[in-house]
Amino acid sequence: MKTNSQQGWTLKPGAMTMADLRAVWSASAFLRLAPEAYPLIEASAAAVEAIVAKGDAAYGINTGFGILAKTRIPDQKLEQLQRNLILSHAVGTGELLPDAVVRLVMLMKIGSLARGFSGVRPLIVDTLIALYNAGIMPAIPAKGSVGASGDLAPLAHMTLAMLGVGPVRVDGKLLEAADALKTAGIAPVVLAAKEGLALINGTQVSTALALHGLFMAERLLEAAMVTGSLALDAAKGSDAPFDARVHAVRGQPGQIAAAAIYRQLVADSAIRASHLVGDERVQDPYSLRCQPQVMGAVMDLIGNVGRTLLIEANAVTDNPLVFADAGQIISGGNFHAEPVAFAADTLALAIAEIGALAERRIALLIDATLSGLPPFLVREPGVNSGFMIAHVTAAALASENKSLAHPASVDSLPTSANQEDHVSMATFGARRLDDMAHNTAVIVAIELLAAAQGVDFHRPLKTSPHLEHVHQQLRQKVAFFDADRFFAPDIEAARQMVLRGELSASCKGVFGALYA
Repeated sequence: MKTNSQQGWTLKPGAMTMADLRAVWSASAFLRLAPEAYPLIEASAAAVEAIVAKGDAAYGINTGFGILAKTRIPDQKLEQLQRNLILSHAVGTGELLPDAVVRLVMLMKIGSLARGFSGVRPLIVDTLIALYNAGIMPAIPAKGSVGASGDLAPLAHMTLAMLGVGPVRVDGKLLEAADALKTAGIAPVVLAAKEGLALINGTQVSTALALHGLFMAERLLEAAMVTGSLALDAAKGSDAPFDARVHAVRGQPGQIAAAAIYRQLVADSAIRASHLVGDERVQDPYSLRCQPQVMGAVMDLIGNVGRTLLIEANAVTDNPLVFADAGQIISGGNFHAEPVAFAADTLALAIAEIGALAERRIALLIDATLSGLPPFLVREPGVNSGFMIAHVTAAALASENKSLAHPASVDSLPTSANQEDHVSMATFGARRLDDMAHNTAVIVAIELLAAAQGVDFHRPLKTSPHLEHVHQQLRQKVAFFDADRFFAPDIEAARQMVLRGELSASCKGVFGALYA
């Protein structure tokens, strides 16, 4: 995908980058399809038309679906077959997917269909692009897919909008699709042979949810490296374990990269300089000392997940596939979302560990015997409870993440009269990442507050220049905790800083193009 300030986004099917996907997740922008994609789409559609004209049976084109694949459908009912498919499969439930996820779903479906293996007319791709550019977001319920035979139910809800049926969301407001299309000047489509099946087969919803989780995890990783560095200074810990030689002899790439980031974050700290000589402690607890080892491993997992999801974002995952050059239609199983399920389960481990390590540092900071700071990080402990129950919240959320981190991919429940006898559960596996990420964001936010409080107790000594900037950004929103007060608004303000990526943004140049 290439961007042009006047033309917006130009999508070249099969060539999207992770930066493109992050940009679409973050904000909407005008989209156009690379002109060279249209001949491939047209050839694919022509191949389907030839199959219909010839009269040969082809799955999903002139047959029923799933266990009904042996049922032959007369030519005069092929349009009805495709429309009925969408109506019958739109059975999702639960809260609606947010616009950021829906944009990714639509983008990836456009890219997949436009590669020319799905047998749809250019009209179908152009209509999806028109909806995207008009800001008409199909109302897609979050629940109802097992992540095999495609994300059938949620993609059916996406397709309803193209038919002018059901609700859509425009500027955050729910409207009837027919009204929204009319206002935008978009004609509802009448689906031809194969087109309904091409639209609802595919892993785009699972992949979009997993990408959402990935981008959240990236922000959490960066934020937790900042708060962990701040906690190190608050506890007067040592930066010696970040020495490059320690990590070079092990050789793990994420660990090496993480240690380099920690060295930059804590460089030139006056607090560290104050206890270089005469410190009685020989070693810090693992939650301080082993940060490069843990967060480096997390970084490696996130990188691996990103590589899998980028491949999937550019993939053709519907069924059957049309190979126009050979005039063949082949029924396969690219809709099975096992790669996405494994990626989501891996990402769940990473998100849970980010929060688990941060929770341990909070516990360390409030424990005066470990941190050397006032009990519960407040003056007059006893009269004031300070950070006592904020840590309980962090512990509750870290524990909840342990349950949510259980792998979804080990589950399978056969569907469609045992035709679909093994499924991936990728959609749930990816969907639960949002809950986990928000849990971890709160934990990291509490650590930010606790670590900043600890640093304040060391004044007039300052932490590193990078971390002083973070501290100043926080103090513009949250005052020093001098006595017990209504604490929840402070946590929420810090949480928003984490979710918006403000902590790493305050450390210019440290993280750089870490995920490019």
